[in-house]
Amino acid sequence: MALDPHEHHHLPRIASELSGAGVPFRVVPSLFEYGFKSATLAGFQEMPMVDLGVDPMDRVQRTLKRALDVATAALALSLTAPALLAVAAAVKLTSPGPVFFRQERVGHRGRHFQMLKFRTMVQDAETRLAELQTRNEAEGALFKIRADPRLTRVGAFLRAWSLDEFPQFWNVLRGDMSVVGPRPPLPREVETYKTQHHCRLKATPGITGLWQVSGRSDLSFDEMVKLDRYYIENWSVGLDLRILLKTAYVVLARKGAY
Repeated sequence: MALDPHEHHHLPRIASELSGAGVPFRVVPSLFEYGFKSATLAGFQEMPMVDLGVDPMDRVQRTLKRALDVATAALALSLTAPALLAVAAAVKLTSPGPVFFRQERVGHRGRHFQMLKFRTMVQDAETRLAELQTRNEAEGALFKIRADPRLTRVGAFLRAWSLDEFPQFWNVLRGDMSVVGPRPPLPREVETYKTQHHCRLKATPGITGLWQVSGRSDLSFDEMVKLDRYYIENWSVGLDLRILLKTAYVVLARKGAY
């Protein structure tokens, strides 16, 4: 039995009638609309309670995920090193500015870090952001526009094939990021978060995640938050592997990349 929040006051009467009629029943609290895998049944004296836990992942799971991250990042950087050098040369030779773009992002439990990308925009891209705000095509705290005029020719190619993201494997080795996890938000995005949005910061941010393989830039911010919540509450090695396989397909199909 599930009741909407405005119907909770009917529960004592319904429970009494069903019990009197000998009809067994169960109650699904509205608290579990999104699911809480870490929830356990507890009790305080004679009162039943639900313990939601502080962290959906235990220490063993975090250690396993970290070991997989380090192994995957080291392998990816080793195998793609020649291609990454070619990309770096293309970025440097085709537009003025540094090879890498460093941007402050918010990570696990609100810790700030410098995220690395191959530079895909002109050197003054950040200062031109304000004049483009009215063209924002994303919802909520995100900022996305198609055919961004700040993109360089090489940058547009890198974005289309997600090659600009590869330097983030270095962030993974440093422990700032995971291979799979929620998208790392900008500080200005976090400043606009409502209470329910902060659940995204309970996990280490990832290079790829459920958002990227489920629609990417075509999804709304609230849809992204729901996907992140599901991932955090239901993490497993199998789920990470499925996301990585889907990521390969999404990248090759260039779905939602701009």
